[in-house]
Amino acid sequence: MFKGFYTAASGMLAQQRKTEMLTNNVANSNTPGFKADNASIRTFPELLQTSVEKSSAGATKKTEIGSLATGVYMQEAIPNFVQGDMRDTGLKTDIALVDINVPGNEDNKNGSLFFNVQNADGDMRYTRNGNFMLNSQGFLTTADGFYVLDENNNAIELPDENFTVSDDGMIMGSNGEAFRLGVSYTDNPQNLIKEGNGLYRQAEEAGLGNAYTSAGVDFQLKQGYLESSNVDTSKSMTEMMTAYRSFEANQKILQAYDQSMEKAANEIGKI
Repeated sequence: MFKGFYTAASGMLAQQRKTEMLTNNVANSNTPGFKADNASIRTFPELLQTSVEKSSAGATKKTEIGSLATGVYMQEAIPNFVQGDMRDTGLKTDIALVDINVPGNEDNKNGSLFFNVQNADGDMRYTRNGNFMLNSQGFLTTADGFYVLDENNNAIELPDENFTVSDDGMIMGSNGEAFRLGVSYTDNPQNLIKEGNGLYRQAEEAGLGNAYTSAGVDFQLKQGYLESSNVDTSKSMTEMMTAYRSFEANQKILQAYDQSMEKAANEIGKI
């Protein structure tokens, strides 16, 4: 009976974590470039139950009763890197990556492209959120203050917002400044580590490949546009309701076990 406690409790924990993940997806449904997470739920190994009996002669007899599931757990949240819809903002500091042909490896149908940005410590990060701005020093940054980098991983400094971005990533400033926006490519985006706020980092020290020189990669940059989140809100809300109902079902099973144990201890124990 105690095994039933563990099975029901593991189901509740898995559904709780899935609900938290889905809630985060819905909360970021309007965040530019946000990639929705999908839950990967796995089962614990099953146990094979065997009944062991001894005869009066001392012989042992084993009879297989069947398998017993030991519950489930949410192994990980896997980001979905499918491109979101393009939204026209009209702002010159907004830039969107448009995937045309982004090949993946043998395990992934598609790779992914990212803007190169740098935090205050000089560490490289990657993002699909092209909601940029010019800070007080004239550097192109993300909304969180990360420096947007050029192809040579240098910060981009511009005199004002009157700059243009071509389809091939060239930035031309109002005083003739010229930069090529840094864009990286990976054939396996699942290897990236999600940090929050639309940022990713590479697990290894080496950075991602240059998207402009990667074989078979074709893309464009669109100024005045933002990539919308790829969260399907209606689907996420439906999955949240399903997860909540599964949580409640496991909760009722747990309560039933608890009542049975209470009777066993307080009533049967008196006999």
